[in-house]
Amino acid sequence: MSLLLPRTDGTTRAYEPRATPLALPPGPPPASRTVFSAAHVVADPYADTSPGSPAAIDWDATLAFRRHLWSHGLGAAEAMDTAQRGMGLDWPTAAELIRRSADEAKAVGGRIACGAGTDQIGSGNLTEVKAAYEEQLGVVEGAGAQPILMASRALAAAARTPEDYLSLYTDLLRQASEPVILHWLGPMFDPALDGYWGSADLDTATETFLEVIAARPDKVDGIKVSLLDARREVELRRRLPDGVRCYTGDDFNYPELIAGDQLGFSHALLGIFDPLGPVAAEAVRALDKGDTGSFRAALDPTVELSRHLFETPTRFYKTGVVFLAWLAGHQAHFTMVGGLQSARSLPHLARAYELADALGLFPDPGLAETRMKSLLNVYGVPQ
Repeated sequence: MSLLLPRTDGTTRAYEPRATPLALPPGPPPASRTVFSAAHVVADPYADTSPGSPAAIDWDATLAFRRHLWSHGLGAAEAMDTAQRGMGLDWPTAAELIRRSADEAKAVGGRIACGAGTDQIGSGNLTEVKAAYEEQLGVVEGAGAQPILMASRALAAAARTPEDYLSLYTDLLRQASEPVILHWLGPMFDPALDGYWGSADLDTATETFLEVIAARPDKVDGIKVSLLDARREVELRRRLPDGVRCYTGDDFNYPELIAGDQLGFSHALLGIFDPLGPVAAEAVRALDKGDTGSFRAALDPTVELSRHLFETPTRFYKTGVVFLAWLAGHQAHFTMVGGLQSARSLPHLARAYELADALGLFPDPGLAETRMKSLLNVYGVPQ
């Protein structure tokens, strides 16, 4: 039976859902690349919350999704922007998420890295920003997880020169117990981060970023680059010191960046690997065997879905990620912290369903179809 899916022009189109899903069993972590999925959080739909109130999390469903990622050999990048840091997930709840997920990772032998930022303060001077980073770094390390030093809105507002970034990050790297991942998140993901590293000119910003890494390369495991610019990422990774990895955060160009070229490749830390987890893990395991063709055959068809979810305004991609998790049966509802389920239109969600279903991403296509119908009926699109 076909579904009537809405178009942006107010008309509908018929879509025939796929009958069978991809059959992708759990597997070990890939050997040739380190691959993290930036995981979403599952809201508590029964909580009495309002905009601006503390987040309410369904802990059982949230941790079950992380076990799903680990079972397929992926690492979990926890408490990142995919988990709605700065867009509904407050710091006290993020700290609890970090502790709970780190404990779960230890229990199942899963890899985990967690975001450390400054979102417990709205703004502040450089001393206050540094103290906020130190607090969060302490929480992540205290939980036994690898830190990801996230880009900071407060630092972007307080810093006046590239030297401010260099001084603060160098001090944080000195204090870190183990090598961290540095995160460069572009303004398309968060407009408040425009001009990060002290300049809106990306060439100038890149030089400061590389200077930060060169100051303490022993304390930098890698860098996560989320600029949606494949050429710039390739140029940057070729200039990294030996032993410092490049983790692509480019949700537009990830197949080519992970596959790499004669001079190197990118590892991965991606929000799109939340809905694509099993497919991504299976594809990267093909690279372990030197089978680039199978890797590209598996991942290239997913790019259209990823570009759709991350279309402008890119920062609302989390809505599509959680929507697909609901359709896939990873959670019982389509509710998000901060009410972010309303951040994308019905035609956008309908197209996401169509693309994901065509890829075979839903373990139970019938469940996904039933849930999609229920959403369409709520929006007044008769079936």
